[in-house]
Amino acid sequence: MASYKLIRDGGDEGTLDLRAKNCALRIDNGGDVESAYLKTNTPSSRLRPPVLPGSGGNAKCTPPSGRLVSLDVFRGLTVVLMIIVDNAGRLIPSINHSPWNGLTLADFVMPFFLFMVGVSLGLVYKNMTCRVAATKKAILRAGKLFVLGIFLQGGYFHGLSKLTYGVDLEQIRWMGILQRIAVAYWVAAMCEIWLRNDEIVDSRKSLLKKYRWQWATAFVLSTVYLLMLYGLYVPDWEYHIPIEASFRAEVFKVKCGVRANTGPACNAAGMLDRAVLGIQRLYRKPIYARTQQCSINSPNYGPLPPDAPSWCRAPFDPEGILSTVMAIVTCLLGLQYGHVIVHFKEHKKRLSLWSYPSTGFMLLGLMCHVLGMHINKALYSFSYTCVTVGLAGILLATIYLVVDVKGWRRFSMVLEWMGKNALLIYILVACNILPLILQGFYWKEPHNNILTLIGIGKLEEAWGEVFSGQVQQQPFLLM
Repeated sequence: MASYKLIRDGGDEGTLDLRAKNCALRIDNGGDVESAYLKTNTPSSRLRPPVLPGSGGNAKCTPPSGRLVSLDVFRGLTVVLMIIVDNAGRLIPSINHSPWNGLTLADFVMPFFLFMVGVSLGLVYKNMTCRVAATKKAILRAGKLFVLGIFLQGGYFHGLSKLTYGVDLEQIRWMGILQRIAVAYWVAAMCEIWLRNDEIVDSRKSLLKKYRWQWATAFVLSTVYLLMLYGLYVPDWEYHIPIEASFRAEVFKVKCGVRANTGPACNAAGMLDRAVLGIQRLYRKPIYARTQQCSINSPNYGPLPPDAPSWCRAPFDPEGILSTVMAIVTCLLGLQYGHVIVHFKEHKKRLSLWSYPSTGFMLLGLMCHVLGMHINKALYSFSYTCVTVGLAGILLATIYLVVDVKGWRRFSMVLEWMGKNALLIYILVACNILPLILQGFYWKEPHNNILTLIGIGKLEEAWGEVFSGQVQQQPFLLM
C-alpha cells in the first residue's frame, strides 16, 4: 500500500479538512491516485474520513457543513426584533423608532436586514461562472422585489381598519422597505459581479486588494451623500391638506432658505424626494410627528401642541432617494463580511476580520455623532450607517462563535427556521397581509372578526382616532 498526501484548496463545501487542507490518500497495490480519490468522495467515504498514517485513528478530516447556521440565526433574530418593535413599539415608545435624532431598538431592523443581504451576496456569487447570466438573474430578482414592495407598501391596501383596497396611481408610493432592499441588493450584486479581480486572497491586504473597487464604490456613494445632504440649498416650500367635506385644501408654508440643515423641515433629503417623486407620493405618517414640537404625547403620536410648527403634518419618506444611498453602502459593507467567509476558513481568522473592523465602524460613528453629524435613521446618516454596521458585525461574530464554533444550536432552531423564511414572515406579518386575511372573515358585520375578538382591531381603531388630527385624507398611505 502506498500513501500520498493530497493538498486541496476548496470552498466551504467538500469532503476534506478545509482548515488544514491536508488529508492522507491511501492507495492499495495496483490502484491509482484518481480511483482512490473518487472513493473518498463517495457518500460512504464521507462518513469515514481517511486517517493519517501514524495517527492512531485520532486525526480526522472532518467535513464542515456547507451552510453557516449563524447567518440564518442572525436573520431570524432580526425578524423577531421586527415583530417585537412593530407590535410593542406603540405601547413602549422607548423601543419604537426614534422621532428624529437618536437610536432605539427599532432602528436596527432595517440596517440588519441590509447587512445580511450583503453577506449572503458574497456567498451566492463566490463560484460565479458567467457574469452576464448572473447579471440577468440579479436584475430579475431585484425587479420582482421592487414590484412586490410597491404592491404591499404603495398604498394598495388600506390598513387593518378598512376592508377596502386600491390606490390612485397619481399618489402611489414608489419607495418603501422592500423597494429599498431591492435597490441595495441590485447595486451590491452588480458590484460583486463586475467589480472584483482574480487576486488570490491569503491575507487581509490581498482581501482588500481583490475588492478595492467595491470599497471605492462605497466611499464614492458616502461622499455623494454627504455633499448633497450638507451642500444642497433648500428653499421655502409648501404643501396642501384637503379639508374634510370640502373640495378645498389648507395650505401650509414652510420657511427654509438654508444649507446643511438636518432638521425635519429643511433637510436636503426631503427636498430631493419632493422634487423627484412628488410630495403626493411620500409617506403620510412622518416619523417626526412624534417629536415634542409636533405631539403633546411625544415620543408617541398625539394631538398637535398649540404652537406646533407648520411642517408637522407634511409628508416625509423614511425610505427616500438620498437616504437609500447610504442603505446601499450598508449592503456593500455587509458584502465585505461575506467575503471573509469565502476566503478564510479558520474560525479565529474570521472572528478577527469581523470584530476589529466592526469596532472601528462603531467608534467612527459615535465620534461623528459627538461632532454634530447626528445618528438619524430617517436620514440614514453617515454616523447611523457606521454604528449599525459595526453592531451588526459584532452580533454576527457573536452568533457565529456560539452557533457554528461552539455548536450550541438547540436553542436557535426556531431562529434558524425564521431566518430561512424571513421574506415570507415579513410579508405576512409586517405588511399586515395575515391580519387582513383574518379580518376578511367576519360574522354579519365587518367589525365582528377574529382580530376584533382578540383586541387588535380595537387597538388599531383607537390609534387611528389619536392620529386623525394630524393626517387627513389619503388613509391608504397609513399602513
